[in-house]
Amino acid sequence: MAALLKEGSPLGPLKVMARQIGRFFQIPIPGFRPFVVFGPEANRKVLVTERQKVLWRNTDPVTDLLRRGVLVTDGEEHDRYRELMEAPLHPAQLPGYTRMMIEQTDRVAAAWKDGETIDMLVESRRIALLIIMQALFSKDVWNDLPRIWTPILKTIQYISPGMWIFWRRMPRVGYKRHLKVLDGYLYQMIGDRRRQTTDHSQSSVVRRPDLLQHLIDAGLSDELIRDQMLTMLIAGHDTSTALLAWTFASLGQHPKIHARLVEEVCSLDKSPLLDQVIKESLRLYPPIHIGNRRVADEMEFSDGRDSIPAGERLFYSIYLTHRDPGIWENAESFCPERFAHGRKTPPFSYVPFGGGPRACIGAAFGQAEARIVLRRLLQTHRFEFTNHRIHAHMGATLEPRPGVKMKVMKRN
Repeated sequence: MAALLKEGSPLGPLKVMARQIGRFFQIPIPGFRPFVVFGPEANRKVLVTERQKVLWRNTDPVTDLLRRGVLVTDGEEHDRYRELMEAPLHPAQLPGYTRMMIEQTDRVAAAWKDGETIDMLVESRRIALLIIMQALFSKDVWNDLPRIWTPILKTIQYISPGMWIFWRRMPRVGYKRHLKVLDGYLYQMIGDRRRQTTDHSQSSVVRRPDLLQHLIDAGLSDELIRDQMLTMLIAGHDTSTALLAWTFASLGQHPKIHARLVEEVCSLDKSPLLDQVIKESLRLYPPIHIGNRRVADEMEFSDGRDSIPAGERLFYSIYLTHRDPGIWENAESFCPERFAHGRKTPPFSYVPFGGGPRACIGAAFGQAEARIVLRRLLQTHRFEFTNHRIHAHMGATLEPRPGVKMKVMKRN
């Protein structure tokens, strides 16, 4: 794997600084000097015991894009939005999504030709978009993908951390034009649903109590509904895209594990190895690899030896925690078996979905989606990795670049 995977973006330098300095350091970029912490104790402090000292709302493109979205609000405002959004994503609802997830997976796979080389980063995004839009908004976007595909990618590019770190005022070449298309699409969905809700002639139509309906019934304005929809659209599909793509990349680079997994998903109703593979993919390549916070009150770390003043920017690195050799044996290796007998690591050493009261609202949904999609594709198709080099790209999520090229063939 070492010959095929290299580190891009700032990940390599961050690992060097972590090895040389430790679990608390400051990035030495002129005009941008955030503090970086990692490890179980720092995670516990940021996520639970002193979470009131950090704010999610920042002066950055993410806040600019999501406006009053649940991810970039604090206090009672956040709690209200989260409560409204929990019901459609509750684990009890997940079995009702299974058939739809399989159908959308098959829909994308049906376009693949035997023996062609496809990019599983792109194909995973297609699947994830279809699933998130159907599950949360009851919207079939298959025919609309050509219309919204580029605006979504441009929006993700805009909030990717590699750009605004170096430019205090973000270049917006084409961004507003693409965001206008995406906003228009979401506002049209909101308007259509409002008309359906108030049109008594449509009362015989069975409507699923999805996220969009919950937000409308709660009396939120179109603008606030847009903010929550865009939050879930971007965060929900982009994280699933990264998880699926990295899992295919890891399986492609480890053919023995790949073969064992195929045998297991084709012969067992439940595959322990599949769960282990997903957990290990999340360990090595957590989609949300870093948490970005603003410090409201001074925080102390390293038993009081280090501190971060109020007003400074704080990054807690999930990526560095998950690859810390002080926590994980063979930390850089893809080893799903480490999860075979339960996790034997300190609490808050494995946090792919964050933790505490603001843990990822879609964690259960995303893991269920990954299990269903991966099982289905491995049962119906054979995948052969093309052995190209891949690097980890710090976008809105941690992505495999330049993609995951695989030769695909249908199983008989």
